[in-house]
Amino acid sequence: MKLVIPLFAVLLAATSVALAEKARFDNYRLYRIQIDSVQNLEVLQAIEQLREGYTFWAEPVQLNSHADLVVPPHKFAEFGELVERHGLRAELTVTDLQKLFNDEQRKSKREGFEWENYHDLEEIYSWLDELLVQYPEVLTPITAGTSYEGRPIRGVKVSYKAGNAGVIMEGTIHSREWISCATVTWILNQLLTSTDPQIRNIAENYDWHFFPVANPDGYVYTRTTNRAWRKTRKPHNILCVGADPNRNWDYKFMQGGASSNPCTDTFAGPEPFSEDETRGLSEYITSVASTVSTYLDFHAYSQLLMLPYGHTPEHLDNYDEMLEVAKKAADKLKERYGTEYKVGNIAEIIYIASGSSLDWVKGNYQTPIAFAYELRDTGRYGFVLPPEQIVPTAEETLDSVIVILEEGERLGLHQPFAEAAAKKAANRLE
Repeated sequence: MKLVIPLFAVLLAATSVALAEKARFDNYRLYRIQIDSVQNLEVLQAIEQLREGYTFWAEPVQLNSHADLVVPPHKFAEFGELVERHGLRAELTVTDLQKLFNDEQRKSKREGFEWENYHDLEEIYSWLDELLVQYPEVLTPITAGTSYEGRPIRGVKVSYKAGNAGVIMEGTIHSREWISCATVTWILNQLLTSTDPQIRNIAENYDWHFFPVANPDGYVYTRTTNRAWRKTRKPHNILCVGADPNRNWDYKFMQGGASSNPCTDTFAGPEPFSEDETRGLSEYITSVASTVSTYLDFHAYSQLLMLPYGHTPEHLDNYDEMLEVAKKAADKLKERYGTEYKVGNIAEIIYIASGSSLDWVKGNYQTPIAFAYELRDTGRYGFVLPPEQIVPTAEETLDSVIVILEEGERLGLHQPFAEAAAKKAANRLE
């Protein structure tokens, strides 16, 4: 059933955007809270439902894990009482969130597009335009529909020759995870410019579909209004805007780890593909699925390399095969800077989370290689990874991507998709 938004709700949302000032987080604190008991979990989940100024960066979902909670200054006393009353183990990790945001958003003095700082959407799209002019024989513009607020979901396809198996690179479906689009754009640049033989091999022997910013409305909102925003920007009731675009896909929708409350960060939406962004991206993926062997989805943070599925800890499809690939990729990722990643399926190593793009691609098309990265770090900076860590993060990530593709080649997982791509190319020439 299609949800009808009353006109006054739309006008209210538009007015609030027009009048909004950029949110500040002076003296906001970030706590890591260990979930050691059922009582701990219930307390934190009650805070999540009530909201009232609190924001979770890592949600309370299961025992023997942790939650990362942002506490505003006016809640310090109340939170202190909760900690004491319920015996919560809370570690203060950031004392002033605004200072972290300020450090993150400082501008490089270098001209042009670079990876010494994070770029806004206009800069990213302008850079894509420059690449299209610079590499007309290799690059093709692609679009996965239009966002709720009318922004194109832009990307580029990199193809050096016909008949390659395809790789999809998706970044920033969660808008506050800036390191994901920085990593995706850096890898794109390497495929075009690097002379390293291993990088040239994967650049020229696969077709690459890059979408650096899968949630452009949300990303713009994090730049202009609220750095901590996660969701889309479509109104779903009078007060609450946006759905979680990584809970909105039509595979095991609302089968755990998603909320029906429009005011929560994990609101799945009223129905699958209720969001323009997920619907547009799914339509593009469907159009190329027969030629795609690999789907790589980039998030932050936690340093995880995750396999499907998120709705169950059961080891389904080619889990054992892909787990071995993931272990080798994580080992390679660690070599450069010593960064350690955990590997496993989503439900096991992070939490139950249904309705994701990764699960939809795997469940719908049985794409043989499908991984989601939770990039740096493990919580010291969280979503606000310092700009000086962009290039190291991207370098080690590309190291692991090379291994994933090489192992896929060894296992013969790309060949049927390369044949499908060649056939598709031949049909276009007829």
